[in-house]
Amino acid sequence: MAWTSQEDQKRRRRSRLIKGLLLGGAAIGLPALANALIARRNRQLGESKWGEPKRYSWKHGEISYQDLGSGDSILLVHSFGPGHDSEEWRAVAEILSEDYHVRAIDLLGWGRSDKPESSYDGELYIQLLGDFLEDVVAEQCIVVGAGLSAAYAVQLAVDRPESIRALGLVVPAGIDSEGDEPDLKDALVHWLLRTPVFGTSALNLYTSQTALGQYLRREVLAGPERADAERVDYLYRSSHQPGAHTALAAYLSGYSNYSAIEALGRLQQPIWLGWGRKASNPPIETADLWLQRTPQAELEVFEDSGSLPHLEEPQAFARGLARYLARRQAPVLPTD
Repeated sequence: MAWTSQEDQKRRRRSRLIKGLLLGGAAIGLPALANALIARRNRQLGESKWGEPKRYSWKHGEISYQDLGSGDSILLVHSFGPGHDSEEWRAVAEILSEDYHVRAIDLLGWGRSDKPESSYDGELYIQLLGDFLEDVVAEQCIVVGAGLSAAYAVQLAVDRPESIRALGLVVPAGIDSEGDEPDLKDALVHWLLRTPVFGTSALNLYTSQTALGQYLRREVLAGPERADAERVDYLYRSSHQPGAHTALAAYLSGYSNYSAIEALGRLQQPIWLGWGRKASNPPIETADLWLQRTPQAELEVFEDSGSLPHLEEPQAFARGLARYLARRQAPVLPTD
């Protein structure tokens, strides 16, 4: 059931993108003019109003992150989707910062981080997170990843056990269809999305205010009323920053996919799974696949949430994660 649902979601997403490409290709002059107007009118995100904004000079670009609190280190990594970035962690980060040193990162290509021309695949993000842990965090920490970022966190925990004490995996992808390598159809969609007029037009349609509101209500949030104008406006501005379409195109066409299956059997760290009862991508049934491969994991379900329980139920989410860490005491692993 979970696998079928994921494949259906992938087909629906591809269908929407293809429709956008066809509409974008209906004419040349009008879409080009519309794209230019959209780019000109979009407002910059500006500096974050929470935590302490900091920058990490990585070899592939400047990385933005929020730094707050003190104590044991927690790294929060955002999910993928149009306009997604560390802002989804704001409320949880502020709560956890009462007892932990929290950092919430904008991955390369997203939010306030640089958006160079790049592959934007899983290997790139795993390398970024590993370097960030070594250069910025510089001590064993707890890594909490949402969506596809959870798959990167799993691989990173296997590759660098000396850097990660425990994992929090939030509605994780990487064991379902988003763990699949892109196929020829995905490659075609990716190529089309990168074309200057057709692709830009399709992504502008995909990230219009109307489309983003529908995306939040149908695919992300359990409470449709939470897709308010302010949240939609933020996603709109974030997804229209200069260069943002490159990383989004890679994600939508499957180039950012990463399979966590092989690494799961080698994990040593404590694992906490947080899942929204009403999540659709991936659905709650997929949790069984993770639990079968990680018998040491504990699952906590948030009844009034969809795919981003940390955004919809931040207090319950933060309490649940903190309880788990206190109970397990997230022991420091040997480094040799």
